[in-house]
Amino acid sequence: MTYRVLRLVLSLLAFVLLRPQVTGRNNVPRNGAVILASNHLSFIDSILIPIVAPRHVTFLAKAEYFTGRGLKGRLSRWFFTTVGMIPVQRDDPRAGQRSLEDALEVLRRGGAFGIYPEGTRSRDGKLHQGRTGVAWLALAGHAPVVPVAVRGTDKVQPIGKRLPRLHRVEVHFGKPIDPQRQITAGTKPAQARRELTDEVMASIHRMSGQELAA
Repeated sequence: MTYRVLRLVLSLLAFVLLRPQVTGRNNVPRNGAVILASNHLSFIDSILIPIVAPRHVTFLAKAEYFTGRGLKGRLSRWFFTTVGMIPVQRDDPRAGQRSLEDALEVLRRGGAFGIYPEGTRSRDGKLHQGRTGVAWLALAGHAPVVPVAVRGTDKVQPIGKRLPRLHRVEVHFGKPIDPQRQITAGTKPAQARRELTDEVMASIHRMSGQELAA
């Protein structure tokens, strides 16, 4: 109940202040495990995508958002817990593997998990090569991958700026990609993961229009 109320409030604020243009929502399966793989331009991507997606989407969030002190810390912990984000310790040498394990658990419960294949925000605005964790997750979790492209969020909160700005944003959901298509006779697992990741990134590139990083 609390999540639905918070989502409604955030949705109203987003549609009034950011006027998001959203396409392809019907490409997101309403039930069952699914991965939403997006480019990453701003902190608000992890809030915007769940707002406009047709179902609850779980993202990872750095553990600091859950451990702060004082009123600000309590509000941060309440917010990120309520929206269903999973804390990750970035200084943990096994953080990457733990993140994938947490994501896999979401998929096993039939949930939707959001991931940024580039691994981090693009600081130059270009689309960088995707890491194969998204493909490992899709194959292990037997989950289709819906490519997602956000545009304009870097103008809302530019890197290094604390206060957001008003700017129209776009979110485009691409057609689901079946990970099992990469499993063919003689294809090695590493090759299958690389090919699936590249297919996802190519779809994101077509929708985002970003320049590709060298």
